Amino acid sequence: MKPFLLLSIRSEPEAVTEEYDAFRRFLGVTPAELETRSLATGRLGEVTLDDWSGILLGGGAFTVSDPDERKSDAQRRAEDDLGVLLDLVVAADFPFLGACFGIGTLGTHQGGVVDTSYPEPVGPLEVTVTREGAADPLFASVPRDFTAYGGHKEALSRLPAHATLLATSESCPVQAFRVGEHVYATQFHPELDLPGILTRIAVYSTFGYFDPGEVADLQAAAARVTVTHPGRLLRNFARRYAR
Repeated sequence: MKPFLLLSIRSEPEAVTEEYDAFRRFLGVTPAELETRSLATGRLGEVTLDDWSGILLGGGAFTVSDPDERKSDAQRRAEDDLGVLLDLVVAADFPFLGACFGIGTLGTHQGGVVDTSYPEPVGPLEVTVTREGAADPLFASVPRDFTAYGGHKEALSRLPAHATLLATSESCPVQAFRVGEHVYATQFHPELDLPGILTRIAVYSTFGYFDPGEVADLQAAAARVTVTHPGRLLRNFARRYAR
């Protein structure tokens, strides 16, 4: 089988390792079947779509809606490279799934509006699948209402006009959408389970998502819920597109 490609914007070693392991585990693939490239440490380089079964983009500390002068050189470089890649992906309707930063990147690329109108605290959140989402293969075997982990400073406040809304929540109207038939993005993190969210709370405690003094409370709140369904999206993605 052709491998999947995971693009990472993280530079914190513990979070980088956790993210890769989580994506690989929930996709249900071997290390040889999931390659990764870091957008935090260098250029993306050429991506030939036919070399891959599909492409995934993880989240991190980049904020799409920040003014350009506040963005790091690494973020500006990553956004430029992702813009070129998404031109190819959308034109080919190539299998793609972006999480968190991915929804802002794809949403902006497709003409949506990303701003700070709908932030969500780090931890568990409730997601509702739309009628269109229930009919989409990505959400197969996922209940209409489920709990996921997330946490973000920005979100899509206006969906691209031609996109299909797949999931929503009371606090964040766009939790997942699709462009074409095979290009997806989620606001929640489909790769996060309890060990993953505990790691990220610890790693990103000084990144402005919450007061560092709240770490223990946030970790306790995360442990009080059972999160099992979001990973199904990754397994569905891998089963549908592995070739």
